[in-house]
Amino acid sequence: MKEKNIDVDVAVIGAGTSGLVALREIQKVTKNFVLIQDGPYGTTCARVGCMPSKAFIQIADDYHRRAFYEQQGIRGGQHLTADIPAVMRRVRELRDQFAGGMMKKTERFGEKFIKGRARFLEPTVLDVDGQTIRAKSVIIATGSHPIVPDAWRKFGARIWTSDNFFELEDLPSSVAVIGLGVIGLELGQALARLGIDVLGVARSQHLGGISDPVVLESAAEIIGREMTLWRGQPTELSESGDAITLTAGTQSKTVDAVLATIGRRPNVDDMGLDNLGVPLRPDGVPEHDPDTLQIGELPVFIAGDVNAARPILHEAWDDGRIAGYNAVREEAACFLRRTPLHVIFSDPNIAMAGQMHKDLDKDAVATSEIRFEDQARALIKNENAGILRLYATPATGRLLGTEMCAPAGEHLAHLLAWCIQQKLTVHDMLKMPFYHPVIEEGLRSALEDLARTLHDHVDVPDLAFCDETSMSGLT
Repeated sequence: MKEKNIDVDVAVIGAGTSGLVALREIQKVTKNFVLIQDGPYGTTCARVGCMPSKAFIQIADDYHRRAFYEQQGIRGGQHLTADIPAVMRRVRELRDQFAGGMMKKTERFGEKFIKGRARFLEPTVLDVDGQTIRAKSVIIATGSHPIVPDAWRKFGARIWTSDNFFELEDLPSSVAVIGLGVIGLELGQALARLGIDVLGVARSQHLGGISDPVVLESAAEIIGREMTLWRGQPTELSESGDAITLTAGTQSKTVDAVLATIGRRPNVDDMGLDNLGVPLRPDGVPEHDPDTLQIGELPVFIAGDVNAARPILHEAWDDGRIAGYNAVREEAACFLRRTPLHVIFSDPNIAMAGQMHKDLDKDAVATSEIRFEDQARALIKNENAGILRLYATPATGRLLGTEMCAPAGEHLAHLLAWCIQQKLTVHDMLKMPFYHPVIEEGLRSALEDLARTLHDHVDVPDLAFCDETSMSGLT
């Protein structure tokens, strides 16, 4: 039988990435805590996000490569077929493996894990299905959910979201993906590669958060080879028998289903957040300090997707560490965030690191680029498409940021994010080793081009000179 009243040091609401990571920090100081979860177990990433989507993308990419077999002298590729029900079963097998691991991490807390809906009665007093929990501090880590406009709900099961996509046992012949951010681009291209007729729809001209117009143009051209793109027009949905007709201006297309990827909304409904006594934003999220994650002056912290600041797993992980650290201390500490890093697992990868093009003073930045059409390693791998753009300060050559739609972009973006965080200059980076033949040689070409635009450019070899004090002389 449950205790009617519980007193704890910390109550964590939400057993996703941020909540579980927060508990790592909390347990370094106290074992007197509870973890409260309402809804399905398993983190968003493991259950419906980054992990099952990458499994689906990998299968689609493997199947897509059959198109290159003939030119490589491998015969019979045209006879390969994709067994979609088997594909979806395999994705679920992997998903269940990932999610199962996260569930075990939750279950290990035993009686400290409480299943139920948490609602604030006071800033540090919660009601969980009739059970009262009094805590010295509270962490809100309830995540988010996909947005589906009310007008679309009449289409029933023909409207999909990332929450139910991976439960599908089969896929129809045509799908519209509305919203071309991370999820829309990744799943849309993967669907197309499995032989499904895909229409990608974006309200604006933008794709995947790209702000550099040169990179955007390249990405749109490449993605547009595999799926039809409608951008920059409002789109209406209407019934068409068992199908859905989309209309945008003079364009019209009928599809079997729609994958809605137009954004996510914080899970804050019916939590009694008005009882915190602090201002709430229009999305219902309490105003909070982004560096401490503290809500007002209260011993209450908000971490992960629910704060709608950085809806990416590694950022949710850091949120959890910050919130967990501060929840068990008298005074909240301010933490510096890592260099921004974003990756979309399209092909080529779309990625950004550091400052984006839209954030730069265009009159006070040096820019360079490399296109991959003729890059040796990319040609060998049949991945010779896309562009990488670099931004640096003209005076010092310090690297500021990058945007790209490039092969191996997930790796290039990591290398560049590390360099940006270390405040390296273009010259520092050119002194690093570059193997041959690798995609990274394209990065070196872009760095060399960028170096020539800098104010202090001197045409000398991109090697470090020996320090006379460290040279060993002959005796």
